[in-house]
Amino acid sequence: MSEKKKKITFDDIARYTNFSKTTISRYFNNPDSLTLKNQEIIAQALIDLDYQENKLAKVLANGKSEFVGIMLPNLFLHYYSEMLNQILSTYEKFGYKFLVFSTGKGSEETERKYLQELLAYKIEGLIVLSHTIPSKELASYQIPIVTIEREDQYVNSINTDNYMGAVQATSLLIKNDCEILIHINSHVPTQIPSYGRIKGFCDTCEQYNIPNELILSDLGNTYAETTQRIADIFSSIEGKYPNIRKGIFMANDTHANIFLNLLMRKYGHFPDEYRIVGFDDSPIASEAIIPISTVGQQIDKIAYEAMELLVSQMNEQKKRKPKPQSDIIHKMITPILIRRDTTS
Repeated sequence: MSEKKKKITFDDIARYTNFSKTTISRYFNNPDSLTLKNQEIIAQALIDLDYQENKLAKVLANGKSEFVGIMLPNLFLHYYSEMLNQILSTYEKFGYKFLVFSTGKGSEETERKYLQELLAYKIEGLIVLSHTIPSKELASYQIPIVTIEREDQYVNSINTDNYMGAVQATSLLIKNDCEILIHINSHVPTQIPSYGRIKGFCDTCEQYNIPNELILSDLGNTYAETTQRIADIFSSIEGKYPNIRKGIFMANDTHANIFLNLLMRKYGHFPDEYRIVGFDDSPIASEAIIPISTVGQQIDKIAYEAMELLVSQMNEQKKRKPKPQSDIIHKMITPILIRRDTTS
């Protein structure tokens, strides 16, 4: 039987480096209090001794878990799954791990329960994409928070310039000689950043005096529900606007792909009577049976900027005398129009 490997302690590291145990503790809990040379000596000692850090003990000692909480509305919309993927990929840069809750059809009480669960795990910060809990309440929890594409009056946020994106999408459909422009979306409150997609569509149609229809509907909370409701809207559009070119601006790429699939099932090809533009540039847009034109949100950049802003807040909280944040930060990321096969 192999001999059990000896667990390396702070005492062992102190003896090996000729530093005090207090100095070793400072290296783990407040490394900036040591000179760079001493940090390098201790770091090399950890390699030489094959030290394995006890993360749980560290959490119990200083209350810092190195965990960030993430709250998403769902994962069936490709935008959210790709955003999660990009946030998780920041581990190599920032070193934070993640606890993730998808709220689904959750009520405010359910979402608060999830939030309390995250706080119980001593998360150091929180990224919120779900829409249920008001930002004023989020701010009351007194932990660093960054929101993405949701109401953000009282907390820091990273958002897309949704209005500009909608203008880009609508203008592209106009250039495709569409005779009627249709935007399909949910009932989005004006304080939600994505309301800009509705406003940008309406303003652009008005500016160029283009016939248009705005279809706002409850589009469901699951992929099956959403597919059925978009199918009902598709059937209505087919009956209402026969034999003319219809420019369809969908609220996101998942919905755009559903609409495209409905067309392909009915016609067996992409009919010239339709043009489609989505929103997000999530992977489904480029991987669709016919690649979908879309407004790219630069999801990778949003995820990185959100983590960078959150980390700056968390680092400030770790200081002996953290400075209160003087101004709430709202950062806007410019969208990029991506032309693919569903437009000319």
